[in-house]
Amino acid sequence: MLEALRAVGYSVQTALADLIDNSITAGARNVWLTFHWNGADSYITLRDDGRGMSEAELTDAMRPGSRSPLEEREPDDLGRFGLGLKTASFSQARRLTVATIKSRGRRAVRRWDLDYVGETGEWRLLKSAAPGSTSRISALDDQKQGTLVLWEQMDRVVGLVDKDDARAQGRFLALAKSVGRHLGMVFHRYLEKEDDKPALCIYLNGNKADSMVRPWDPFCSAHVATCQFPEEKLLFRGARVLVTGFVLPHKDRTSEEEYEAAAGPAGWNAQQGFYVYRQRRLLVAGGWLNLGYNNEEHYKLARLKVDIPNSTDADWDIDVKKSRARPPPGLEERLRELADSVRKMAREVFVHRGARMQAPKAREIDDAWYPATVAGRLRYRIRRKHPLVTFAMDRQGSDQKPLEALLRLLEETVPIQRIWLDTAEKPEAHAAPFEDEPPAEVMTVLEEVFKALRATGETTESAKERILTMPPFAKYTKVIDALGTKKR
Repeated sequence: MLEALRAVGYSVQTALADLIDNSITAGARNVWLTFHWNGADSYITLRDDGRGMSEAELTDAMRPGSRSPLEEREPDDLGRFGLGLKTASFSQARRLTVATIKSRGRRAVRRWDLDYVGETGEWRLLKSAAPGSTSRISALDDQKQGTLVLWEQMDRVVGLVDKDDARAQGRFLALAKSVGRHLGMVFHRYLEKEDDKPALCIYLNGNKADSMVRPWDPFCSAHVATCQFPEEKLLFRGARVLVTGFVLPHKDRTSEEEYEAAAGPAGWNAQQGFYVYRQRRLLVAGGWLNLGYNNEEHYKLARLKVDIPNSTDADWDIDVKKSRARPPPGLEERLRELADSVRKMAREVFVHRGARMQAPKAREIDDAWYPATVAGRLRYRIRRKHPLVTFAMDRQGSDQKPLEALLRLLEETVPIQRIWLDTAEKPEAHAAPFEDEPPAEVMTVLEEVFKALRATGETTESAKERILTMPPFAKYTKVIDALGTKKR
C-alpha cells in the first residue's frame, strides 16, 4: 500500500505545498524550507512555528487516512483527506521523519521508513530519527513550539548521484528555485497581508529577508492598466462562490520586467483562464475548467479569480493533491457567461494593444488596419480615411494609381499563415511597434501624422489628442507633447 501511495502523482512542488497547508492550518506565521545537498544522501527539511502536536496527535497524524474526507472541517482548515503529509512525502522520499513540540511540552518524533516496512512486513512506526539523522531535526530544539518534517532517501528527487556531481547539484538548486516560484504562486494571498490577516513568511534556503519567497499576483491587481470586473456572488447549495474577472495590461502598457513577471511560472498562454482558490489557497492556476475553451494567444490577458469554501470540496471534485477542481454542473453556465465577458475584453485589449482602455474622451481609435468580410471571407484592409493615408494620397496629386496599387498589394499579401505560425510557435517573439527604434525615427513618423491632421483642420491640441488614440503612439506622450513646437 505504501508503495502504491507513491504513485499518486505529486511533483516536488505540489508535495511541499501540501506540507505547508498543514503549517498554515496549525497557525504558523513562519515556515523555513531548506534543500540540503549531499549527493544521494541529500535531504529536505520544512520547519514551522505553528502549534505543534502532542505525542498522541503526532502518532495519529502519521497514520494514512487519519481523518475521513467526509468529516466537516473548520473554515480555515486546508486539509481534507488525512493523506497529505504521508502521500506527499512518500511520493518523493523513502524515509519520512516528523519532529514536533507543543507549547510547554516535550519534543515528539515519529518516522516512517519504507525500506524498513518492506524488510519486516510490519506497519511499524518508529519513534526516533534514523541513525545519524538526529542533527537534521535539531533546529526545532530552539523553538517553544512548532513542527519539522524531514525527507531522506529522496530517490525521486536526486537518485543515486555522487555529492561531487556538479550537474546534479545544479539541478537540485534549480529545483529549489522552481519550488520557490510555485509556492509564491500557490500561497500568494497568504504571503501578502489580506483582510487584516497577518502575512505568512516562507524562507527558502535561509532565514533572512533576501531568502523570503515572494508572492506572485496572477491578476496584476496593483497595475493601473489592469481592468477588474465587479465581484459576482454565486450561490450553490447554500455555499457562496465569489468570481472576479481581470484583464491584464497589454505588453505595451508595462515595463519589460513587469510583463515577464506577469507571465507566471508556466508562461502567458498556459496561465490564462480560471484561478480557483480554496480558503485563499490556490488550487488551479489557469485553464478553462473544461468549459469549452482552448488556450489561445489573443485571450492570454484574461484571468478569473474564483473563491470557494472548503465545504464544497466534493461538489468541486477536489483531488488529494489539491491541484484539480471541476465546477459543479449547476455553476457551469454562469461561469461560462462570465468567462465570455472577460475573454471578449481581453481580445479587444490584445488586438488594440491596450488602446481601447485609454482612448481620451472616448474618441474613435484611428487604426491603420481594419478587418473586412468580402464574399464571406475575412480580409484585412488599410483604412483609407486614416489621416496619414489621406495626406499621402493628397500629396500624390491626380495620379493616384501607383499609391493605390501599392496599398492593394499590401492588403492582398498580408502573410496571415506566417504570422499565425510564428505566434503559435514563439508567442513572445514579436517585437512591439517601434521597439528599439531611436526616438528620432519615431519623431519623424509622428511629425508626418501631425502634419496630416493639421492639414485636415485639426488644432494643435486636438491633433495631439487624436494621435494618442492611434496605436502604437500612446506611450510616446513626451514626444507627442513636443509636436508643433519650435525645433530644439
